[in-house]
Amino acid sequence: MNLLRNWVLPFLLALLTGCISSQPYPTGIPVAQPMNPPKVRAPQVGQQWVYNVRNVFNQELVDIVTETVVSIGPQIRIARSGLKAGPLPDEIQGPWGYVILDPHWSPPQKFQQAIPLWPEQLIPGWSSFYRTNYQVPGYPDANYYWGLSMSAQQWEMISVPAGQFVVLKYQNEAPYFQSNDIFRMASYRQEDMWFSPEIGRWTIRRGFGRYITSGVYWNAAYWEDYLEWELASWK
Repeated sequence: MNLLRNWVLPFLLALLTGCISSQPYPTGIPVAQPMNPPKVRAPQVGQQWVYNVRNVFNQELVDIVTETVVSIGPQIRIARSGLKAGPLPDEIQGPWGYVILDPHWSPPQKFQQAIPLWPEQLIPGWSSFYRTNYQVPGYPDANYYWGLSMSAQQWEMISVPAGQFVVLKYQNEAPYFQSNDIFRMASYRQEDMWFSPEIGRWTIRRGFGRYITSGVYWNAAYWEDYLEWELASWK
């Protein structure tokens, strides 16, 4: 596995550097670490976030997704729907900030142990690695390995259609996770996130996934979605 890491990740980085994305990479203004540790907004029924979802390659508006807190308690349920796609799978957290059912990727992932959605310490330089297993909803007899590396990078001031926010930029990386697709030989996902404690969610989420099958090398790897979510409104 270490050998795989040594050649796969540098190649992926080189490949992505050589790609020209039509959707410009988000640029924020670096700001100092807040004097007092920021508190993340607590969940309440009715809280809502609306995102413009774009294809990074061509800036196509793929959908406008609305996410709404519909119940709180030991678990927090966020109902989701797309203007084009219609009803989408719910997101379930428990406690707040720790995801149990993550619908962001396809298919959704139901984790054996809840894992953080944002850094446990909102401090640049903080990092951690989480290991767990997940199931695909509807298929309870199969478990798949999931490993997530999360690293906080810096505080920024970022502007999106919903306004201007002080955010913590962090990166998620999921190398060598096990896919439920038996034809995949290896998979890789990466996301850059701009998290706002004020709204209790990210203002921008930009991520991609790639994978290979038998006989396919990383220079011809298949793409999962390469999307950017940008906050249009919130309440």
